[in-house]
Amino acid sequence: MTAAEWTAVMLSLRVACVGALASLRFAVAVAYLLARFRFPGRTALDILVHLPLVLPPVVTGWLLLIAFGRQGPLGLFFERTFGLVFAFRWTGAALAAAVMGFPLTVRAIRLSLEAVDRRLEDAAATLGVGRVRIFLTVTLPLALPGVLAGLILGFAKAIGEFGATITFVANIPGETQTLSTAIYNTTQDPDATGATWRLTGVAIAIAVVALSLSEALAQRLGSRLR
Repeated sequence: MTAAEWTAVMLSLRVACVGALASLRFAVAVAYLLARFRFPGRTALDILVHLPLVLPPVVTGWLLLIAFGRQGPLGLFFERTFGLVFAFRWTGAALAAAVMGFPLTVRAIRLSLEAVDRRLEDAAATLGVGRVRIFLTVTLPLALPGVLAGLILGFAKAIGEFGATITFVANIPGETQTLSTAIYNTTQDPDATGATWRLTGVAIAIAVVALSLSEALAQRLGSRLR
């Protein structure tokens, strides 16, 4: 592989890791909210969470550009408050990856939380344990395989993200050119077939490893529940 190809691969791994990890705490909170509570607007929240799965990725990327661009309301806030710029930066690619992988992460965690026996939480409550401590010491450890599975699925989705990324942060070599956008570039060049195959092989290998880990964690969760 060439230096440019390795740069794209390493940037993709960086973007996917940052995006998946940054969104994890929010995914756990939203999944817990959906799994444990009934409240007005719950259906609307559920729909909002899953919108990136059904919207064209280009639409998601455009909305991110409107909101987090240099002149967008959130973009201005983060730049002035934290000095953080998203548009046409790798940080924007990580944000797009986080948004696109968020529904898969939430869904995996939510299913895991719903599978936890509520009687264990009730037993802890009868002993005077607070809700937060019950979550940290009872619920979360039991749901941990699902949390990890959700994290891996979000990471895998981030690795393959293309539409939202190229719309939001473009395709700048060394800055925002991820594995997917690099593959797209090579497919436009008839003389770059070898590079296309190399990068495609890397993408397939990462996806297979991530899905295998997710399946292993799901099986472990099933065994624990049984």
